[in-house]
Amino acid sequence: MDEKRSAVRDMPNIHIPSRLRRTRILVIALALISVVYFSFHNGSGLLSGCYHGLSDNKLATAGATTKPGYLVPLEAHIISKCPDTRDAMRQLVLPVMQKIHDKVNFTLSYIGSPAPDDGINCKHGPSECMGNIIELCARELYPDPKTNLGFVMCLTKEYQSIPDRTLVEDCALEHAIDIQKLNECATRDDGAHGLGLLRASVQRTSDANVTLSCTVRLDNEIYCIRDGGEWVDCPHGAGVNDLVIAIEKLYHRHS
Repeated sequence: MDEKRSAVRDMPNIHIPSRLRRTRILVIALALISVVYFSFHNGSGLLSGCYHGLSDNKLATAGATTKPGYLVPLEAHIISKCPDTRDAMRQLVLPVMQKIHDKVNFTLSYIGSPAPDDGINCKHGPSECMGNIIELCARELYPDPKTNLGFVMCLTKEYQSIPDRTLVEDCALEHAIDIQKLNECATRDDGAHGLGLLRASVQRTSDANVTLSCTVRLDNEIYCIRDGGEWVDCPHGAGVNDLVIAIEKLYHRHS
């Protein structure tokens, strides 16, 4: 694990219900924090498959750029408790961002399905919804992807344990994330803020007609999908260099 984590740490300084019913707030200890559980509907079977950026202020992870000029849209649609997410991030997304971060506008979006009463269905239940929210809060609080993408990678390596207290503590400590601030984000306004972040991200994925984790999109088109432990629908190749070359071509075409 330490060897894998060092790959993130050593990155260059780059700009990485039934219906929903809010019946009560359950406090879960996550180090010094308590995380609110929502009664999310377990949406098993609603979506197929496993469903189951980077900043010295050059690139914002929420989809907007801070650097003048054209940046190639690159997006990964994921869920937190999925091995295909882990593999895609480790094998493709992170290595590509290390090589060509300054030419892409990277967005990490989440897969889900709307539920009644403004809720969200998550394939693997409330714990996955909470994991998605924790990762979204980290991105909102720490727009430098060297921090937020590193944090997501750290959690994803032990995806089955998300949002286990010890895992979140360890990853937050490793990537200098304030646990109290993370908790405040997730629980603000009785949890409405964190749920709102997830709802907006799920809507973005739905608008792109994406249902599989992990789906990588380049220039707003599907580039490659990691599904069932394999790369599929990758006409230009699933290699890191393949994607880097595709990004370079798009970048120079619009420069």
